[in-house]
Amino acid sequence: MIYTVTFNPALDYAVGVEHLQLGSVNRTCSEKILPGGKGINVSIVLGNLGHESIALGFVAGFTGREIEERTESYGAQCKFIHVAEGLSRINVKIKSDEESEINGMGPRITDADVQALFEQLDTLVEGDVLVISGSIPSVLPADMYERIMARLEGRGIRIVVDAERELLTRVLPYHPWLIKPNNHELGAIFDVELRTRDEVVPYAKKLQERGAANVLISMAGEGAVLVAEDGTVTGGPAPKGTVVNSVGAGDSMVAGFVAGYLEKGNYEDAYKMGVACGSASAFSSELTTRAEAEALLATL
Repeated sequence: MIYTVTFNPALDYAVGVEHLQLGSVNRTCSEKILPGGKGINVSIVLGNLGHESIALGFVAGFTGREIEERTESYGAQCKFIHVAEGLSRINVKIKSDEESEINGMGPRITDADVQALFEQLDTLVEGDVLVISGSIPSVLPADMYERIMARLEGRGIRIVVDAERELLTRVLPYHPWLIKPNNHELGAIFDVELRTRDEVVPYAKKLQERGAANVLISMAGEGAVLVAEDGTVTGGPAPKGTVVNSVGAGDSMVAGFVAGYLEKGNYEDAYKMGVACGSASAFSSELTTRAEAEALLATL
């Protein structure tokens, strides 16, 4: 089974406003409500690709129940922990002459809630895949990633980590199966600027030396590079298309990689499905469907 963890899910309320004016009454010209959070995005795309997953994390209040219902509508199972205090976030995404965001705080998560998540993770078995992604809310311990990976170490679970800087580098000793920084995040770790596919390869190998099995680097219009545990390096330019919305493209790449590997059993096909899914989501107003991803896959 594939599991995803989203520590601070949200309802994303995306609105269009013509010529937003601060201090005045503004009226929307478009509205959309979607479940938000990196792990949830991965579960949604997996469902679109025909793969079951179980979404884990913390929710609260009526917004939490709506997140759960909307996530399940995409085919994912939800086993969120319902916490007692506060509400799950509502993040307002305003599209106008400029894009603005107002992100909520999220609920209060207790030590007992964290322990309940650990008990869920204890049920994972050899061969399962666990995707941990996104930031950690301030109410949680800063070492949540390491605590999870230490708890599952040596049990044959493929763990995917999609996070930035210290969140990513601190888990490397626990040997994640896949990490997915973009070229800017990879450069920030080593205090260098990385612009081309050739430039990222030696730095991806440095992360392998520190413990990562597979390193997948997304590079927006420059495409992507996979430095795999079998020693192969696979890369190429991005598929052609018009970027409509880049939100969730990285999560879609993770979902596509996992699905591609489970279906084909090799890293080249996993890479191609990851790139196809990431690009297809970027070219759409919503997360990719299988048909959209396969149309791009045929061009790679």
